[in-house]
Amino acid sequence: MVIGIDMMGGDFAPLEAVKGLKLFQEQQQPVSLLLLGDENAINPLLSEYNIDKTSISVVHAPQVIGMHEHPTKALKEKQQSSIAVGFHLLATGKMDAFISAGNTGAMLVGSLFSIKAIEGVIRPTISTVIPKLDGSTALLLDVGLNADCKPEQLNQFAIMGSVYAQLVLGIDTPRVGLMNVGEEEGKGNLLAQATYPLLKENRHINFVGNIEGRDVLTGKADVMVCEGFTGNIILKLAESLYDINKTLNTENAYFGRFNFENYGGTPVLGVAKPVIIGHGISGERAFMNMIKLAKLMLEKDVMGKMREELS
Repeated sequence: MVIGIDMMGGDFAPLEAVKGLKLFQEQQQPVSLLLLGDENAINPLLSEYNIDKTSISVVHAPQVIGMHEHPTKALKEKQQSSIAVGFHLLATGKMDAFISAGNTGAMLVGSLFSIKAIEGVIRPTISTVIPKLDGSTALLLDVGLNADCKPEQLNQFAIMGSVYAQLVLGIDTPRVGLMNVGEEEGKGNLLAQATYPLLKENRHINFVGNIEGRDVLTGKADVMVCEGFTGNIILKLAESLYDINKTLNTENAYFGRFNFENYGGTPVLGVAKPVIIGHGISGERAFMNMIKLAKLMLEKDVMGKMREELS
């Protein structure tokens, strides 16, 4: 197992990535890590924070793709960037998973064109973990990769989300709900109306019907499926709950669970190998949790199980 980390991605790179690596080493058994980035910036920090270098290698990648650069253009012009080098190593089998808090567009482009989708997947998707009121968690997908979708795509999202919920969230038989404007069958726009019968007939999932916005946080479903336009709005609203909680200084335990750093990053589901994308403002805890997530996905062979379910 070899996990690659983009050390130059994010607003606080490479410091927070190194600090996250330190936290990971304090809590987890060592795994082989490739640290991608400017070795002149990385190596002094590894020494400063007493990082155990036994299972670590630094791969020099002197260029950085900025957060606002055009993804495709930057990947072509900056082939010695940490993201481009990372996807090359991932595609050629030199590492098994890749995490970054860098340019989201570049990470998505790299995922789609460097390592390809799992056979049969129409379009990969990205998801987010949603804390439920009862203390458990649910999965929402898509949350922004596919603003417009076809019914067949949502059907595949439901399968991939169910596999992820089983293996990563630990839910034995995840309940799948279709985001809609009403509970009754036949409700919603053309996409929702056409997707419902596909989910109803899908024997690979435990479909519980339509769910509404008021059900997102209360636990009616464990996997919530929608197109990326709706999903991204829900995601940003959920993130704002944590910000409001901090601003009001209420220290509410439930709303504190909306802190994105608790979950690290979001995986790209439907591609051949784990790619995990972190928030640009990721701190040490987020980096630690991204490494943990990549390790868990490899141990559970999440992509292999998705391949089986989709075949």
